[in-house]
Amino acid sequence: MSKKDKKDKKKDKKKDSANGSGNHRSIEAYYATGNRFMVSSIPPEEQVAIDKKTYEQELARLQKELIKLQEWIRHQSLKVVVIFEGRDAAGKGGVIKRITESLNPRVCRVVALPAPTEREKTQWYFQRYVAHLPAGGEMVLCDRSWYNRAGVERVMGFCTDEEYAEFLRSVPEFERMLVRSGIILIKYWFSVSDKEQEIRFQSRIDDPTKRWKLSPMDLNSRARWMEYSKAKDEMFAHTDIKQAPWYVVNADNKRCARLNCIRHLLSLIPYEDLTPEPIILPPRQQEEGYVRPPITDQTFVPEVYIPEANVASPAQ
Repeated sequence: MSKKDKKDKKKDKKKDSANGSGNHRSIEAYYATGNRFMVSSIPPEEQVAIDKKTYEQELARLQKELIKLQEWIRHQSLKVVVIFEGRDAAGKGGVIKRITESLNPRVCRVVALPAPTEREKTQWYFQRYVAHLPAGGEMVLCDRSWYNRAGVERVMGFCTDEEYAEFLRSVPEFERMLVRSGIILIKYWFSVSDKEQEIRFQSRIDDPTKRWKLSPMDLNSRARWMEYSKAKDEMFAHTDIKQAPWYVVNADNKRCARLNCIRHLLSLIPYEDLTPEPIILPPRQQEEGYVRPPITDQTFVPEVYIPEANVASPAQ
């Protein structure tokens, strides 16, 4: 390799590291190594302590990188599935919201299925999930997934022992089949402590705008904490496979969990910056020969709220 090539390679590596997409390899190559991004693998000097301002700045930076990833997925016709699992109130919805709020819903969509219907209960277990898998150029974020069978269904007795055992046998092969078909499958488990979950549950109880998030099933999960822990351990033992490993997110701090998860997601999918050239806005068409109909012919929404500048000053 010539000196010029080495210099260019070093420059590209530095650029990738700056935008959060460094050390990119193909997803197959990454899986083949069996490596994990562990908390202990981050040297203390590379860790960043964040406050609210730093969080907002870093989130904005990462969201710009997500837009680049989105364009790369669309351009390359990639098929991406990201599974978000974890205990209730662990922060799955929060990170999904931060990922999607700056993305095109036609490219990145969220799948959060309700309880199966009576008809769906008679189908092959994975059948209702297959219908939501991505086509080329799409990324699907699963707010819970087929792993319901290994968690809530197992603990609450919504499936038989035979159905549960069959799921643990089937899901590794099912996921290997997805990966062989070209789907990039990424699985996150959001881990939250007993104490932090209690704080978040209480916050939902006290806040009318969040109370809908707390279901009787959530309350029941508190009473069965250890059963859920055992179910999660058993699930990991059978489904933490080389082709689709589990990545655990420490979610006791919501802000850190969001940033760590998004940054990790960006590191798993090699992408390039396809930002288009600056757009020049064309001039508006002239109103030649156009007669606007009377405003009185239109029905307007009542203007209860108006700009502060339009409020009349009190009489002197």
